[in-house]
Amino acid sequence: MSTYPASVPAAELGPDSVPVALEVRGAIAEVRLNRPAKRNALNDASIEALHRCFSTLPDGVRVVVLSGVGEHFSAGLDLSELSERSVAEGIAHSRGWHAAFDQVQFGRVPVISVLHGAVVGGGLELASSTHIRVAEPSAFYGLPEGQRGLFVGGGGSARIPRLIGVARMADMMLTGRVVRADEGQQIGLSQYLVGAGEGHAKALALAERVAMNAPLSNFAVMHALPRIAEQGQAAGLFTEALMAAIAQGDPAAKDRMQAFLDGRAGKVGA
Repeated sequence: MSTYPASVPAAELGPDSVPVALEVRGAIAEVRLNRPAKRNALNDASIEALHRCFSTLPDGVRVVVLSGVGEHFSAGLDLSELSERSVAEGIAHSRGWHAAFDQVQFGRVPVISVLHGAVVGGGLELASSTHIRVAEPSAFYGLPEGQRGLFVGGGGSARIPRLIGVARMADMMLTGRVVRADEGQQIGLSQYLVGAGEGHAKALALAERVAMNAPLSNFAVMHALPRIAEQGQAAGLFTEALMAAIAQGDPAAKDRMQAFLDGRAGKVGA
């Protein structure tokens, strides 16, 4: 299995030296796709490294910033490594991507992605598994699988329609339409659109805020909220009540509520 280094400062990242690099700075971990010569295309080694990285984050990490080294976030599946597979092998390959991206969406901590350049195919599937997406003007989104005789296999059909709707995703897959950064912001592919070169700083600023939240509250947003959204209203409200009671019973929540009552915490909008 491919590995990633415990800590690789950005200045020391060499071209394709490791497929995924991890650097921990206090409560924030930075995970970088590191195949710039391939536009950070995702091969089997990348997927294995992502899975391992997100499933073995150090205990002190409270939030992850995910980005791509070079000019692109990720151009998706590395077609140069696409091999002839049986149906069973194809299913296993797709399920490997599902397992890796599930660790991003339903792992231990929230993930903020920085999107620039190509966010295409499997790259868009990976981005859609993150919780907050910050885009720069260079970002462009595409799902070219339809033109290549393929179908999304990294969880895109389950995640992307929840962001932009089935009709928009079908259009992108059927026609090869490319969505630019401003339109992507309008339709929900990103929550923030910043200036050129400003994505990383914005993501870190957001990460610092997220890291200050009570861990159980972040866990509830990551794990309970999407499941409640898929339930019927009655079941969803019941699940909400259970999660609300669990969250407010956490000692960290009690301390924060007392700080607010004592005037030691900022008010909304302050």
